Amino acid sequence: MAIHPIDFRYGTAEMRAVWDEENRFSCIVAAEAALAYAEGVHGLIPDDAARTIGERALSARLGRAQEIEAEIHHDMMAIVRAIAEVCGDAGRWVHYGATSNDLLDTATGLQIRQSLELLEAKLKSLLGVLLRRSSETKMLVCAGRTHGQIGVPTTYGLRFAIWASEVGRHIERLRQLRPRVVVGQMTGAVGTQAAMGDAGPLVMTTMMERLGLGAVDVSNQLVQRDRYAEYFMFLAGVATTLDKIGVEIRMMQRSEIGELEEAFGAKQVGSSTMPHKRNPIKSEQVCGLARIVRACVEPALQNNLLWDERDLTNSSAERVLFPEASVLADHILAVMIRVLDGLVIREDNIRRNLGIMQGVNMAESVMIELTKRGLDRQEAHEIVRVASMRALAESRPLADLLAENPPVAALATREELEALLLPERYIGTAPEQVDRVIAQLAPLAG
Repeated sequence: MAIHPIDFRYGTAEMRAVWDEENRFSCIVAAEAALAYAEGVHGLIPDDAARTIGERALSARLGRAQEIEAEIHHDMMAIVRAIAEVCGDAGRWVHYGATSNDLLDTATGLQIRQSLELLEAKLKSLLGVLLRRSSETKMLVCAGRTHGQIGVPTTYGLRFAIWASEVGRHIERLRQLRPRVVVGQMTGAVGTQAAMGDAGPLVMTTMMERLGLGAVDVSNQLVQRDRYAEYFMFLAGVATTLDKIGVEIRMMQRSEIGELEEAFGAKQVGSSTMPHKRNPIKSEQVCGLARIVRACVEPALQNNLLWDERDLTNSSAERVLFPEASVLADHILAVMIRVLDGLVIREDNIRRNLGIMQGVNMAESVMIELTKRGLDRQEAHEIVRVASMRALAESRPLADLLAENPPVAALATREELEALLLPERYIGTAPEQVDRVIAQLAPLAG
């Protein structure tokens, strides 16, 4: 019976497959076969034994290894014996000169590589959706907000472009961290490679080339966990960006704002008791699960604090951390791609919200123009500030109050003031910024 929601509620099939028991076992077996190959090349084991192990190792089965582990209570040695059983006489050379973590950590390197490939593909898809949305809404003027209060206008295109730029940086980070985290090792019991003698460095290099992994520069009994911590911090960074987008969608879907809506199916139910509800449940799911992904960072960092050449405190934690953080990060990426792709943009409400402040949100535009026309900037600020407070208190248009002010009236006509209070005329370089982001990031999205 399934217990963890990853097993039945969250996660894509492809990412779950990366971290399931079968793939873990296959990666360890592949590492053992590559070790035998490398040791055969450099004369540590007989050529025919290396060939036999390479040919037969992949026929070893997880079920048999589990049977052996139930007897001997050592997971890695159980796999070694399961491989040796299918290799006949050559089985005596399986795992020669290695310690458990040489194979376990190298297998983890293979799984991280697979995981990053899936994450990169989804990040590119997310970037593509954001760039498309940015282009579609380049000129869609909306109320900008700071401190939760309406400010001067911005555009939805600029908002989407800002998110796209952040996703683009995550793709760059992924590519930068890949050579640091997609690594394996073959260094022996405490990192000295003593069991392999002078051939140790050559064996490790050949083995990792065979597997398509980088080789550690130096190690003890395991790959140093600062590498893995970087992977988890990357996942946390991606999750936080998705959380950020989800929070904004949820805010903009509030009934009193109503500028954005998650797509809502014809038969979808929003509430068990309030039939009218259309809740942003997908964005809420993203925000909730992002907390779990971020929570994996602290134990991942602590896994680098091991005694001497190693202890076992990292092992149990990593059995949980790797699948949980990877599957959930991948899941919320997939969810957010769908949310943004189907996002409903309510232009009627956007226009309504631009006008509810009686023009007060355009006060900066007037202040800047009055300063250009000769008024002291601080005096202009105070005049417009006082007029704005009156406009809010008396529910009067800001243009009316400004037109009644002698210093303002001497510099600008009523028609000019009304023009200065048009949101569409005060979006600065937002469209040009959107064009620049799209041009820069479109190649990255593929």
